[in-house]
Amino acid sequence: MVAPLTLDGAGRIVVKIGSALLVDPAAGTIRDAWLRGLAADVAALHANGCEVVLVSSGAIALGRRVLRLDGELSLEQSQAAAAVGQIRLAGAYRDVLQPIVASQVLLTLDDSEDRRRYLNMRASFEMQLKLGVVPVVNENDTIATDEIRFGDNDRLAAQVAVMAGADLCVLLSDVDGLYTANPNLDPTAEHLAEVAEITPGIAAMAGEGVSGLSKGGMITKLMAARTAMASGCGLIITRGDVDQPLTALADGARATRFRAQGDPRTARKRWIAAMKPRGAIAIDAGAAQALSDGRSLLPAGVTWVGGSFGRGEPVTIEGPDGTALGQGLIRYTAQEARTIKGHRSGDIPGLLGYPGRAALIHRDDLAT
Repeated sequence: MVAPLTLDGAGRIVVKIGSALLVDPAAGTIRDAWLRGLAADVAALHANGCEVVLVSSGAIALGRRVLRLDGELSLEQSQAAAAVGQIRLAGAYRDVLQPIVASQVLLTLDDSEDRRRYLNMRASFEMQLKLGVVPVVNENDTIATDEIRFGDNDRLAAQVAVMAGADLCVLLSDVDGLYTANPNLDPTAEHLAEVAEITPGIAAMAGEGVSGLSKGGMITKLMAARTAMASGCGLIITRGDVDQPLTALADGARATRFRAQGDPRTARKRWIAAMKPRGAIAIDAGAAQALSDGRSLLPAGVTWVGGSFGRGEPVTIEGPDGTALGQGLIRYTAQEARTIKGHRSGDIPGLLGYPGRAALIHRDDLAT
C-alpha cells in the first residue's frame, strides 16, 4: 500500500527534472535508483488523488552516448541524439511508473504561442489527466531550432503548468532555492523561504548562473516563476539530488516557494477577458442561461456569427438582446462556426465532414 503524499494542498502538479539529476554523465545512462525514488513519489501523489505532469530533460544526454558524440554538438547532431535518446527516455518512464500509465508529449515554443495548438494541447492534457495518465513532457529537440525553442526546461515547465492548469510547479534543482547572493561566493548570503512578488530587487539576486547550471540557471528559474505566478500557479525550487525528492520536500526540505497570484482558473479568465476580440457570436436565451450556470457553449445555442477569426481566437458573446455576456476562445473558425450554428453537437461530423469538439467554447475558455 502506497502512503499518500501531498504538496501544498495542490491537486495538479508539474515537476521538472533536469538531465543532471536523471542521467549519469560519466556512463551516459539513467540513474535507475534515483528514478525509482521519483516514481515512488509520483505513486504516492496519485494515491492521494493528485494529478502529475513530468517535464523531463535527458534525451540528448542519453542519445549522444549511444551515438558516441563527444564535445559540443552541432544542431543536427543534437537533433539526432534527441531522436535516439527520446525513445530510451520514454521507455524508462514507462517501465518505472507502472502500473500508472505514462504518455510522451513533445513540445516546441510554437505550440504554446499558437492559440490553436495551445488549445489542442490544453485539451489533450485535460483528457490524459482525467484518465489517470502521467504525461512525460520534453522539448521536441528532434525538430526544434533556435527560433522555436524554449531553450531550457524551467520555462517549459512553467508554460506546461499554465497549459495544464496546474496549481503547483516544482523545479528539482541542484540548489535549495533562491538566496540574496550567490552562496558559493558570499558566505553571508541568506536563503529566502518565500517570495510573494518578483520585484527588481528579487530579480537582481539571481545574478548570473547562481545554480551553476549551463542551462536553467537561477535567472531562468525566476522567469519561470514569474510566468507561473501570473497564471495562478505556485512554484517551488528545491534540491532534486536526494532520494525521493518530493517526499523530502513534503517533509520540510529547504526550498523557496513563489506564491501564486490568485488561482489558475481566475488568472486564465482575466487573461481571456483582456484579449482583443476577433469576432462576435450571438446566442439564444437557453444558451445564455447555460453560461450563467457555468456550462460550456454548444453550437445549438448560437444564432449569429460575425467577423473573421481562426480557431483559438477570442470572440465576444452577445445575448438575445445584444448585451455582451462575456468573451471566450472559440474552437472553430468563423466559417466552421457559421456552418454548425444552431445544430446539435452530434451533427458536426456530417456538417463539416470531419469530427469536431462538442463545445463551441469550453467553459474553461470563457470569461463571463
